[in-house]
Amino acid sequence: MLEKISAPNDIKKCSLAELEELSSEIRSFLISHISKTGGHLASNLGVVELTIALHYVFESPKDKIIWDVGHQSYVHKILTGRRELFDTLRKFGGLSGFPKRNESEHDIFETGHSSTSISAALGIAKARDLNNEKYSVISVIGDGALTGGMAFEALNDAGRSKTNLIVILNHNEMSISQNVGSLSLYLSRLRTDPSYFKLKKDLENILNIIPPIGKSIHKSIEKIKDSIKQLIVPGMFFEEMGFTYLGPIDGHDLDSLIDVLKRAKKMNGPILIHVITKKGKGYVFAEDNPDKFHSAGIFDIGTGEFKKRTDTYSDVFGKTLTHLAENNKKIVAITAAMPDGTGLNYFAEKFPNRFYDVGIAEQHAATFAAGMAVNGYKPYFAVYSTFLQRAFDQVIHDICIQNLPVVLAVDRAGLVGEDGETHQGVFDISYLRMIPNMTVMAPKDADELVKMTKLSTLIKGPCAIRYPKGKVENYDVNKEPNFTLGEAEVINVGSNIAIFALGKMVKIALSASLRLKNNSINPYIVNLRFAKPLDINTIITISKKVDYIFTMEDNVLIGGVGSAILELLNENNIYKKFYRFGFPDKFIEHGDVESLFKKYGLDSDSVAEKIIELVMS
Repeated sequence: MLEKISAPNDIKKCSLAELEELSSEIRSFLISHISKTGGHLASNLGVVELTIALHYVFESPKDKIIWDVGHQSYVHKILTGRRELFDTLRKFGGLSGFPKRNESEHDIFETGHSSTSISAALGIAKARDLNNEKYSVISVIGDGALTGGMAFEALNDAGRSKTNLIVILNHNEMSISQNVGSLSLYLSRLRTDPSYFKLKKDLENILNIIPPIGKSIHKSIEKIKDSIKQLIVPGMFFEEMGFTYLGPIDGHDLDSLIDVLKRAKKMNGPILIHVITKKGKGYVFAEDNPDKFHSAGIFDIGTGEFKKRTDTYSDVFGKTLTHLAENNKKIVAITAAMPDGTGLNYFAEKFPNRFYDVGIAEQHAATFAAGMAVNGYKPYFAVYSTFLQRAFDQVIHDICIQNLPVVLAVDRAGLVGEDGETHQGVFDISYLRMIPNMTVMAPKDADELVKMTKLSTLIKGPCAIRYPKGKVENYDVNKEPNFTLGEAEVINVGSNIAIFALGKMVKIALSASLRLKNNSINPYIVNLRFAKPLDINTIITISKKVDYIFTMEDNVLIGGVGSAILELLNENNIYKKFYRFGFPDKFIEHGDVESLFKKYGLDSDSVAEKIIELVMS
């Protein structure tokens, strides 16, 4: 069946039995391809039938389907003509793992972060209404994404607006029994039957024209109706917000899904369809360990085993913080639904009473951390660089203005690679170093991350430790800091040029220096350690001795550490030939980190070539 599907219209010709066969083939296809490329497996296995039903009932791209987060859009991509590109999934120059408008007309809105789809869908629906157009707008959002406050803001606005909009709540943390499923399907059919609405409206009209008791009877009936709905309609919360609630529906029953979607399509006003799915559906290893197969690496299909992993920077931070917390009962750890990804699983296991997972709610997490700091605790909020952007106002308003000792453990700083524009952590130096009271540091290796984590316990105000995604060499959580706040490290004393590097760029600078020395260029190599405060004395002293100054960072150039050094030198009337290595003023696409570094001239060979070109010219 799968070979016959090259566009959404192809599935409209299929029988129910053929659609079920297609579901099975898509699951096999996903497992086979993601085992080789890596990617989001569990979530996509869970939405196979839902995606098929959506494209069976609606007319994409005329009808607009918006995927929250977007990591569960693989099936959508398969059904919209991109199946043959799946060997390139998340690879440099290949198919994106998220919806991309420049990839297909069926990708209506680009997503990557959580909880945005209802807002986007409502905006599209409002624009449709202004244009006097007729089509459906559908938001597909998971129960995890519903923990984000933005989703509730949008639900509140959508329910109040009475705009025609369908929100599908993909609930994959709830089981559904046959009885509940049958009852909810019956109720959904009853409540979407045109005769039900006609009878309801006729009754209201009759009662309202009977003076003076008609309106009183109407109000009494409404109270009885609400009481009954509280008992038998599980979605009263959404009903109170102004939505018509349908469900819960078995998300793996194509017949039921198609039926309820067809009915919802004919209804007016905001509709919420509650669909129950199972993450990892159809692959036992993903069903048993959905978190493990959320963002899966390459794995063996037969055993479900991944390639043997070594510790990452996340592990180093998590283990170091856990080690520190043994002797410091004021240390608490906070995550926004990413305990494993940030390495806080070690802390959670050992100190469950001091570990807080607040859900996908970065804004809340930041202010929650501030509240704990006000009451004498030392909070560590571990968060991916790209997701910290969501809490920018809280970092300024609630943490930094009050100069609170909150530590931001900024994971996945720099390039993350395969997830692309929405996940690259290339802005944090710029948006953090401009905030008063903030300290920003970045380790050159795992041991230095251990030391910086320990140093952070002594810092009285807010600070951020940024570190990259990636594997690490040997490290020791017992290492103690051998530097003070704002102190850089001169790794190599040179002659005519200076390279000031931050974080993971130190290693690249050292590698480039080997080639430079072969060309009779002996550079100063300085590990900055801190983007703020800078080691003013070291930078000025070395800058006065050289003719060429180079800075290296895995951040955008605008507002980065190179800009900070330029500002410092300008303030001190030091003017030398200056070149900054970093990312340009654009969003960085998906691909492996090595290929992206080479493209943007940040690998050691490109760095050495550029320096030789500038110095020798």
